[in-house]
Amino acid sequence: MSSPRDFTGSGRPGVAAIGGAFLKLGFSSFGGPIAHLGYFRSDLVEKRRWLEDAAYADLVALCQFLPGPTSSQVAFAVGMRMAGLAGALASSIGFMLPSAVAMILFGAFVGSLGDIRQAGWLHGLMLAAVAVVARAVWGMGTTLCPDWPRRILAGAVAAFVLVLPGSASQIGAIAACALIGLWALGGRPGPAEAREPLARGVHLQAAAAFSVFIGLLVLLPAFSRFSGDRSVEMFDCFYRAGSLVFGGGHVVLPLLGSQVVPRGWVSEDAFLAGYGAAQAIPGPLFTFAGYLGTVIESGHHAWIGGVLALTAIFLPGFLLVAAVYPFWHQLKGRGGMQGALRGANAAVVGILLGALYRPVCTDGIRDVSDIAAAATAIVLLTILRVPPWAVVAVMAAAGQWILQ
Repeated sequence: MSSPRDFTGSGRPGVAAIGGAFLKLGFSSFGGPIAHLGYFRSDLVEKRRWLEDAAYADLVALCQFLPGPTSSQVAFAVGMRMAGLAGALASSIGFMLPSAVAMILFGAFVGSLGDIRQAGWLHGLMLAAVAVVARAVWGMGTTLCPDWPRRILAGAVAAFVLVLPGSASQIGAIAACALIGLWALGGRPGPAEAREPLARGVHLQAAAAFSVFIGLLVLLPAFSRFSGDRSVEMFDCFYRAGSLVFGGGHVVLPLLGSQVVPRGWVSEDAFLAGYGAAQAIPGPLFTFAGYLGTVIESGHHAWIGGVLALTAIFLPGFLLVAAVYPFWHQLKGRGGMQGALRGANAAVVGILLGALYRPVCTDGIRDVSDIAAAATAIVLLTILRVPPWAVVAVMAAAGQWILQ
């Protein structure tokens, strides 16, 4: 799938080198998907010279177009471009491994505590989540809703998902806004681009990846219902979340919450505590699924649930990259596709705005002192530019020693 002109350095890196580079990025990439993309460019384009800027930007555009964890998909796409499927697996595992291990360990710790509803540090993490989600809503709203038609769409979606909560409403809102965008928000088609020759068998691989993606999306709900196995049901829930979420890790919060909390698998407090803790570690926010899977399973082998949830939530995004990449040069210039993406992104902002109110604020804020603490955390993040991990640590300490 790659061509020699992709590289400006001394030659193609091997699979081990790709995995090592992304493992280093997995330990050092703080700040969410947009920041991750900056770290990737600095390391892969400027330092290692494995990609030209134009090639890197092309892969970023592809992954922003698709549902799933954007920065993790970019890691997968870069690895695939440089060394095929083996490179894609090496880059993906390397990037997600540090945060995945950390979140599974934190899930095992929370699961061992029993009832944690009165823990002060837990309440501090919930307030940290208020600040982080508020910043995400503002940042994504500024970027993805720069005009009034998209702002109106986002506001309507927020109201809709608050009145009719649940994953079906969220998915329906994204689909409806994509159709509206296809009709009303499309731009002019982009200029035609020369398409690089692809290796033999690539189209067959793409068709296989798309078939697996659709097959699992359609068949898992039925298999879950007939088997009665909670592990299958959990895999189905996390797979659908990974299949239908645009905009990165913050947006998966409401969709996962609507799946695991009503079923009684995870309490609302433990859910928000894990989300707050996820801000303190580097790497992709989708590894929050590893925490949830571990809490759901509990016991000595709870880590198996974490690995199952991680596999389920990352798999659809990777399958979509493998399926669409060979055709990306043909798709990206079409105005209608651009409009559909604009509409879907506006819906994403609306869903996240609704989640900021419920459950993040309604469950995290109890009184005036909590409002003051959350506002302080927002100031630390946005104005003083304090790293998210430091804000999380401060809020956990405040919850334990000051806000009790």
